[in-house]
Amino acid sequence: MTDASTEFSKRLLNIVLYQPEIPPNTGNTIRLAANTGASLTLVEPLGFEMDDRRLRRAGLDYDEWVKVRVCSTLTEALEPFDPNRVFAFSTKASRSFTDVVYQPYDVLMFGPETSGLPENLRQRFQKNLLRIPMLPHSRSMNMANSVAVALYEAWRQLNFAEGR
Repeated sequence: MTDASTEFSKRLLNIVLYQPEIPPNTGNTIRLAANTGASLTLVEPLGFEMDDRRLRRAGLDYDEWVKVRVCSTLTEALEPFDPNRVFAFSTKASRSFTDVVYQPYDVLMFGPETSGLPENLRQRFQKNLLRIPMLPHSRSMNMANSVAVALYEAWRQLNFAEGR
């Protein structure tokens, strides 16, 4: 495990965006990570360049408060974490995200905005595949909003540790 990987695994909560496509969503997630103390890992390929002005605008100046790790593979991204504590979010899951008892160092993983997590990853994380409830006619939530909903539930269960 590298020093950078160790730094990420020591965060109270950890966000992994698998192949994110929309710069403002990732920018908003940078801001969210900065405000909650969560780590943020992006798995390539990305649908944008890290210097995209839309990414910077959404993240404002919060990039100075959070380090964003970019990994070329999901294996690399998840290497510092306990594989049993990776929670994958999908509209195709049946288990609610509120049914989990979150623990320090958990990972919350989200898929690309236009397609969600691919079938092979839904199968790989079937034991920890979670859904955010929506009305039956709804297709999906905005990815950054989904991250916020899930992250705040996990952080709430941890009594907003390190927060005020």
